[in-house]
Amino acid sequence: MSHRKLTEPRLVVASHNPGKVREIAELVSDRGIDTVSAGDMGLAEPEETGTTFIANARLKALAASTVAGLPCIADDSGLAVHALGGEPGIYSARWAGPEKDFAAAMQLVEESMAASGSDDRTAHFVCALCLAWPDGHMETFEGKVFGALVWPPRGDKGFGYDPMFLADGESETFGEMDQSRKHAMSHRANAFALMVEACLNDGG
Repeated sequence: MSHRKLTEPRLVVASHNPGKVREIAELVSDRGIDTVSAGDMGLAEPEETGTTFIANARLKALAASTVAGLPCIADDSGLAVHALGGEPGIYSARWAGPEKDFAAAMQLVEESMAASGSDDRTAHFVCALCLAWPDGHMETFEGKVFGALVWPPRGDKGFGYDPMFLADGESETFGEMDQSRKHAMSHRANAFALMVEACLNDGG
């Protein structure tokens, strides 16, 4: 299967989340690609009406690319808690409310797990990446990282649910570990590696 190569030097990151924008910018920095966020360009956030991570990533990437006239990368990511049947899933950001209060969101996850009656604390992060061009062409990739949830949350690095997520084989949560280590193993890094192989490497 052939993939379209990203040859343009500028890429729009279709996110208004500073942590996500920073993480994606760091992931592409060694490729000589300049990034600008949708927020900095004044682009509106489209309503996420998709029922899957990939559908929402495609929706966001295409909307921003069409308006900006530039290639655009969007991600839709979230936490899937196995005891909660995969929730909050695509609604992970919504659990934080309009104020994006992820301390409250983590508390809600913990309370929901307690209410479930299950002692299963395993979970995984999912990231769907979509690279879109103004002509409507899109490439999509999905990455995951598995682990378990700790309580109380630990660390103030990262963003979102990172302080309560302990990846398999690790002793530090995503909120505690050096972010370069997180970027080497995260769900976003896994999805990004697939995108690099397909769309940025000459032989991909």
